[in-house]
Amino acid sequence: MKNPRDIIKRPVITERTSDFMAAKRYVFEVDLRANKTEIKSAIEEIFNVKVTSVNTMRVQGKLKRYGRYSGYRPNWKKAIVQLSEDSKELEFFETSV
Repeated sequence: MKNPRDIIKRPVITERTSDFMAAKRYVFEVDLRANKTEIKSAIEEIFNVKVTSVNTMRVQGKLKRYGRYSGYRPNWKKAIVQLSEDSKELEFFETSV
């Protein structure tokens, strides 16, 4: 079995994904070869929550230029994870008072 930390790379935090967090939907960058069941078990193991659904999509790398040279950023995979109603919310930012 794969290590869950190898499957889940990082959370994707943007304005749109922060709106998702109110509905207990979280977006993660995941390994390109990971499938939905591996992503679900990795999230449940790392954060100790119950996942109801997982949606995945492959994101094409953008074309980037540096002067006359051009190339592409690498492709990556995004997973949108829906938590159950009785699960706790995930905290990505530490708040210190």
